[in-house]
Amino acid sequence: MSSNTLKQAAEAARTKSSTMGKQGSETAVAAVGTDFLHTPVMRAALPFLNGGLSGMVATTVIQPVDMIKVRLQLAGEGVASGPKPTPLSVTRDILAQGKVLDLYTGLSAGLLRQAVYTTARLGFFDTFMKSLAARAQENGTQVSFAERAGAGLMAGGIAAFVGNPADLALIRMQSDGLKPVAERKNYKSVIDALSTIVKGEGVTALWAGAAPTVVRAMSLNLGQLAFFSEAKAQLKERTAWSPQSQTLTASAIAGFFASFLSLPFDFVKTRLQKQQRGPDGKLPYKSMTDCFVKVTRQEGLTRFYRGFGTYYVRIAPHAMVTLIVVDYLGWLTK
Repeated sequence: MSSNTLKQAAEAARTKSSTMGKQGSETAVAAVGTDFLHTPVMRAALPFLNGGLSGMVATTVIQPVDMIKVRLQLAGEGVASGPKPTPLSVTRDILAQGKVLDLYTGLSAGLLRQAVYTTARLGFFDTFMKSLAARAQENGTQVSFAERAGAGLMAGGIAAFVGNPADLALIRMQSDGLKPVAERKNYKSVIDALSTIVKGEGVTALWAGAAPTVVRAMSLNLGQLAFFSEAKAQLKERTAWSPQSQTLTASAIAGFFASFLSLPFDFVKTRLQKQQRGPDGKLPYKSMTDCFVKVTRQEGLTRFYRGFGTYYVRIAPHAMVTLIVVDYLGWLTK
């Protein structure tokens, strides 16, 4: 065998050894990454992490619509007649008083709320659903709509109570611009809003409006998560659509039911969280029930659904973005 042939053989062996070593190293790194994602702690934490991230992405997109929705709900408080604001007129007023970035007032509170509330509600819902699916598989049955609804109600209620302080700070920051200039708090951030509330009203004030917040979240989750889960299951069984089309359609259906079921409670929550004591030391509303009764008598029953279009435009895309992102993150972290 010639010396050139020996050199070529040796070079080929070195190249092959180097390639195999590199591939082995990459495989080992990939295995470590995969193993980390599949540790018991990470498997339990991922639904919560994915839920929080998806909610924060959706809130960043939808925040201006939420700002307009809150201003619509607070307009004409205590008066049945008078001018009827529209989303367009509210937007014009906000822009006339400041600048485009004013539409993002309270974004820090909105992101904190998602980091707490959506992390908890989607995390708990996913955890509950996995438990129900495992039980159904053992019994040779399928998860029923009633079980999906129960999981959504429980997840929403728990998450809403935990996230109420951030929700309260968001409402206070968004409604601050409606006050006379001399009475405005001009909150610098969500931390500033929370500390101001605690100093002026006490720690328990952070849970003002907690009852309608919890009921709203339960009704919203019933509409959003239960109907999304059910619609997606039905579309998967009855259509040959792509997974992306199924997710998009199911999230649109879920957005409508979430909006319709939760808007009255969202309205009351906004009124209760915005209220502050008057010169006589009394609050305008004593409770969720009192707010329902007074608004019905003074402003009419239809007032609870004022701004339904804006609310749907806020809830449906938020639900769609959240559910699509959480689906994608779930696929990435399988």
